[in-house]
Amino acid sequence: MPRIVIATLNARYSHTAFGLRYLYANLGELQNDTGLLEFTINQRPIEIAEQLLKQQPEIIGLGVYIWNVAEINAVVGILKQVAPQIRIVLGGPEVSHPPDLPAVAELADFVITGVGEISFPALCHKLLNGQAPPRKIITGETAPLSALASPYPYYTDT
Repeated sequence: MPRIVIATLNARYSHTAFGLRYLYANLGELQNDTGLLEFTINQRPIEIAEQLLKQQPEIIGLGVYIWNVAEINAVVGILKQVAPQIRIVLGGPEVSHPPDLPAVAELADFVITGVGEISFPALCHKLLNGQAPPRKIITGETAPLSALASPYPYYTDT
């Protein structure tokens, strides 16, 4: 079972989440302990929560976009009721502009604003080693594009 799960809710299955694959590509040694799941906004929040919980992760990272913010809010609410020990980390465009954060940011343990390819793995390392960051809102650290791993090897036909 993965210690970390990264997931999002797409508008439909005809596309894949580029941001998730960028995160996954840049997790370094944490890749072996990470699962990647995609859902759609047409799935029931309880079903999504069940699929996430089946993985038995310690950390769940969720990508929040304009088309899925309401559904993510419902999923996080369920996760926090059923498994409050799981650390929920939000990222994506809808949670990148404090102080105008959606209500779901209050439910999450951590929010990464801006890019997450450097900050998300760093946060996961801390959490998995029992260290809590001093702030809930974490400003994403940028890196030159040339320093980041490409997400394209993680695209598949399935």
